[in-house]
Amino acid sequence: MRFRNTETRFGAVAMTLHWLVFALVVAMVALGWTMVPMPVSADKLRLYDLHKSIGIVALTLMALRLAWRFASPPPPLPNHMKPWERALARASHALLYVILFAMPLSGWIMSSAANFPVSVFGLFTLPNLVAPDKALLAAAKTFHRFTSYALLALLALHVLGAFKHHVIDKDDVLKRMLPGGGGR
Repeated sequence: MRFRNTETRFGAVAMTLHWLVFALVVAMVALGWTMVPMPVSADKLRLYDLHKSIGIVALTLMALRLAWRFASPPPPLPNHMKPWERALARASHALLYVILFAMPLSGWIMSSAANFPVSVFGLFTLPNLVAPDKALLAAAKTFHRFTSYALLALLALHVLGAFKHHVIDKDDVLKRMLPGGGGR
């Protein structure tokens, strides 16, 4: 498998970053749904720490992913797609990127505003992005929650689009992001 993207499929680097970010997002959503309703306890704090650590890893991978997208552009969309489908695909991908940056940054801002530094797996601690601020904490919390729902909606649209291409259009859009999916 090639490292770089080609005209017909994604390369190993893009695929690896895509699926790693996907796995981290699934883990963070599961952690979020588990930890938020828990009563305050040592277990809840450990889950928050894990959630934050995974979020920082996801932010780092998204930065690498964006850099790689510029270094190795993705394959073009299929020619058979209608203009509105192309626009929807581009807009949803752009929004996914924006949200996948905004989510961990808003979480980091939340932690900073609450004066709870972000420790990454206990290996190092990130500097606070802002000074403690209750109003900013409340705003960041609302933003983080809203964008989590937007992320889930966009992920559903993304998955449905991939399956539409595979089942209805019978093209290689899904296969080109799957390891061993064929193509050149």
